[in-house]
Amino acid sequence: MKLVTYVPSDATVQDATVQREERAGILQNDTVLDLATLGDWATHHGVTLPRTGLPATTLDLLRLGADGMASARAALALAARARSEDLREAAGLAHPLSAVRLRTPVPNPPSARDFYAFEQHVKAARARRGAEMIPDWYKVAVFYFTNTSELYGTDEAVPYPRRSHEVDFELEIACVIGREGRDIAAEDAPAYIAGYMVMNDWSARDLWRQEQMLNMGPAKGKDFALSLGPWLVTPDELEEKRVGSGKDERYDLAMTGRINGVQISRDNFKTIYYTFPQMIERASQHARLRPGDIFGSGTCGTGCILELGTEVHRWLEPDDVVEMEIERLGVLRNTLVGERGEA
Repeated sequence: MKLVTYVPSDATVQDATVQREERAGILQNDTVLDLATLGDWATHHGVTLPRTGLPATTLDLLRLGADGMASARAALALAARARSEDLREAAGLAHPLSAVRLRTPVPNPPSARDFYAFEQHVKAARARRGAEMIPDWYKVAVFYFTNTSELYGTDEAVPYPRRSHEVDFELEIACVIGREGRDIAAEDAPAYIAGYMVMNDWSARDLWRQEQMLNMGPAKGKDFALSLGPWLVTPDELEEKRVGSGKDERYDLAMTGRINGVQISRDNFKTIYYTFPQMIERASQHARLRPGDIFGSGTCGTGCILELGTEVHRWLEPDDVVEMEIERLGVLRNTLVGERGEA
């Protein structure tokens, strides 16, 4: 399944009603099926669903666990066999993708962690600064917590951090946790993954450098924006692209990044050093993971200007269009808007 969160196409980010109007849906070809309405429709047509039906938000669906996902699949399977005109006639059920605006798939995640999992990126970025590889990097999967109040979906304008003059993108893949757990073994961790999506972890490199000497993490260099989307793809949709299993599970999915239509980044999910199961094991040590928690992979190889160098591409500027694409997961597109302040 491809799970989405959507609002009417005429809603704006500044509109006070937008959050109230956010609803979960399932993408079927070029149509968004409203999740809660789909549940009501499927029940009316004989599908057995939970007593409460299907919920109106993606997070609530994740909280239903495996039973909720199975119910959503059963309802979707019925819709796939139905005539398109029958779906359109059901009030509030079927919406052309062109008639809605997609938000980030899980708008209110309990938490978001970003890891540092691609070896090529770590090596290349450090080499550009004249630094050798950190031996301890190979001993543990490290991460930081990032801001969940500034999340953006595909085609949403991202405000330019006006105090920065070195804005960068970061091409990443993210997974979403689908089951609660603590002290999860990496071998068992794939069962805790609800799905995958494209992630752009925007960075203000100059603001980050101001804080590095204080050893308190990225802070203002990272918390102005995080883009995720366009949809959350469940693992069963990717089965034929899976490489390895258990703690070694990863997928053969091409990852590309473009600025203003020009491709400057290319890697593959399968080259990741620390897998998501390994990240889950690390993050769940002495801590409870909850449905909806987001894990970012960290930047893939060639996945940012910091690694590539400004001789390959200048720092991002207002009005730049940044596209992150991962095979099978779609294109996450954002435009930077606003103005830069004085240096």
